[in-house]
Amino acid sequence: MPSILTHILIRLRELTVTSSTRFLFGPKNYLTPKSLLCFLSALLMVFIPVTSGAETVSQSPANTLSLPQEAGLFKPNLLPNLKVSRTAGSIRIDGELGDPGWTGAALAANFCETKPGDQTRPPVEIRALVTYDQDHLYVAFVVKDNPGSIRASLRNRDDMFNDDYVGVLLDTYGDASWAYYIFCNPLGIQGDSRYSSTSGEDDSYDVIFQSKGKITDSGYQVEMAIPFRSLRFPDKPSQNWKANFWITHPRDIKRTYSWATINRDDPCFPCQFGTMTGIENVKPGKELELLPSLVGSQSGVKGDSGFDEGHLEEDFSLGLRYGITPSVTAEVSYNPDFSQVESDVAQIDVNNTFALFYPEKRPFFQEGSDLFDTRVDAVYTRSINNPLVAAKVIGRMGRTSLAYLGGRDESTPIIIPLEERSAVLATSEKSNSNILRFKQTFLQDSQVGALVSDRHYDNGGYSTVLGLDGTLRLKKLSRNYRLVWQALFSRTQEPDRPALTAGITQTYFERGKHTVAFDGESYWGHAAFASLERQARLWSFELEFWQTSPSFRADNGFVTRSDRREADFWTGLTIRPKSSYVFGIYPNVSMGRIWNFDGIPKDKWIVPSLELELIGQTFLRIEYLGSQELYQDIFFGGIRHWGFDLSSQFSDPLKASVWYYRGHRIARFEDPPVLGSQIDAGASASIKPWQNFVINPQVNYSKLTHPSDGSIIFEGYILRTKFNYQFTPEFYTRLVVQYDDFDQALSLEPLVSYKLNPFTIFYLGSTHQYLDLNSDNHFSQTSRQFFMKLQYLFRV
Repeated sequence: MPSILTHILIRLRELTVTSSTRFLFGPKNYLTPKSLLCFLSALLMVFIPVTSGAETVSQSPANTLSLPQEAGLFKPNLLPNLKVSRTAGSIRIDGELGDPGWTGAALAANFCETKPGDQTRPPVEIRALVTYDQDHLYVAFVVKDNPGSIRASLRNRDDMFNDDYVGVLLDTYGDASWAYYIFCNPLGIQGDSRYSSTSGEDDSYDVIFQSKGKITDSGYQVEMAIPFRSLRFPDKPSQNWKANFWITHPRDIKRTYSWATINRDDPCFPCQFGTMTGIENVKPGKELELLPSLVGSQSGVKGDSGFDEGHLEEDFSLGLRYGITPSVTAEVSYNPDFSQVESDVAQIDVNNTFALFYPEKRPFFQEGSDLFDTRVDAVYTRSINNPLVAAKVIGRMGRTSLAYLGGRDESTPIIIPLEERSAVLATSEKSNSNILRFKQTFLQDSQVGALVSDRHYDNGGYSTVLGLDGTLRLKKLSRNYRLVWQALFSRTQEPDRPALTAGITQTYFERGKHTVAFDGESYWGHAAFASLERQARLWSFELEFWQTSPSFRADNGFVTRSDRREADFWTGLTIRPKSSYVFGIYPNVSMGRIWNFDGIPKDKWIVPSLELELIGQTFLRIEYLGSQELYQDIFFGGIRHWGFDLSSQFSDPLKASVWYYRGHRIARFEDPPVLGSQIDAGASASIKPWQNFVINPQVNYSKLTHPSDGSIIFEGYILRTKFNYQFTPEFYTRLVVQYDDFDQALSLEPLVSYKLNPFTIFYLGSTHQYLDLNSDNHFSQTSRQFFMKLQYLFRV
């Protein structure tokens, strides 16, 4: 017995505890488990074999270039400096590095592993070269690796993040509030995003740049030319940028390497970038951009007398963008085409009483989106639904940011938040929306902001929101702690149009003070948020408080629930054992409670869970939920569910995931509501038969049965498959097939696309809707649309 105990103590002492799962390890690599099963789960690793040696990382994959791991000799770059000089000659972006312009380019070397290794030597050799001329910043990467193991796909833009990829991270203002992330895979397929300290990465953001890559006998190499006019930076003779160079290396695990070392115990990721100097006498974007587009469409609908083909319609729109100064840009679009080529993925909402959130995909709203992103969703740009005219101004002067967004909407949606549900009105009301945002950064990773949002309806009524918010890094306490807060006040003047709310069954809110119907009432409301957060290597937590008064409205935002006070707590650990099979153990727990403004408890829950990060880029999450809820004045004390999520990308051609949850849920649309037995399950995959052909099937299933007799309250599934074939980096085709079993609806969406850059595009496609009207598997076409879009970006 003593020997067993000694063995346990030795193994426990060897466990390596690292950064929190809530800490962003770097671009595209972050885990978000929600809860704690128990710290004793660490004992799972007691009998897992550990590796020997000075390094605290798992064994290097056999198919990569091994480098010597001399104990104690490797020293990562801590806040390094890179002095860049002008090109010695011309550079052609072709994936070759023999051009004279690369002679004498600045060299970034001595990369370190950031995941799973902790500031250790990578198993591959990496070099980055940097130079510039009057118009472009040039970056090249050379990665020495086994060419047979490199993961590279010919894919559409921004669809290459499961491959190997390299990139440059640029904080051009050096204040750690936001940064450009510019990436390429080994074939030069582009991907980019913009990082914000408040909202993380915005994948919808696009930067225009050139790139080319090639796989060589000894690995791969990539060239990039980033126009200075695609970037925003201070208008100064000499630039002093914060920068980092990033590599993602997916094999047995998704490994990441960086030029500037990343300390997992420091939650400010861009604060740890290196410094790039030597770029002189260049100018940021300050020119006129014209974005005309021509859209042609024909829509047909099935009527009582047959199928009406409709008329051919042509629409012309014009966007204009001008750099008022190098730091201030204005953009206006007349009759903008905000149609979405990629439809929203259908969500199962048969038992949901609140409005569903869909991400913004329209290009006009990309730049500056991080400025409008706050903890309380007071701005939701999709609420500007069908604008005739839209305008925005984005300005950045030193550490001060200003943004304006406005639009004339021809058909305005309205969300009415209530205590136990929200009403969504798809109206034909016309409105004017104006949103103004201010943000000031100070100290390190801290900021304060102000927000004004206003919507006025043509037929009377308005919604105005005023707010303040901020983030404060509590460095005197510890760099791992920060305080986040927001306070909002709203003034609502309802339209006097009761017909708009005729379908809403609830009559009153705020204890009978106001009617739900639009009858011209006016009232004030408020919302608030506060959070104390710890992000650290071993232990992290978030303690949050939310409050939304019964009369708070944000018509330009996405606030779906009112009359609530909510307190949440999440805490978790990260354990990284010395194992070749298990790279991370993440036990967590979250708990919370909701009251209404009468002090009546409405909901409380606890969710313990455990995540394992395994070999083969495999993740397993196990979760249990226990909850009690008061719904429609009925107390439900036995809400339970358990389940798991399992995903893996053990090989390049196949990525798959499956999830299953089972338990007891409230059947919210039964009269009266009951606690039924529910099953939620699903699966998805990414299948790549060839380098340029990918199939993405996905299925979601849900079933709820009655507790008394086991009868089915609802049951159904949504099946969606997307086929993508990429002819060249610019030219691709895709077909989306989706079947919604709940509505017995089938849709087909073929598309051909040619894209020179994110803004110069040609689309030719159609959508076809079918319904199984008699539930006999005989589908009848109910609508179809053919469309063509041609858009070209002119830079004057």
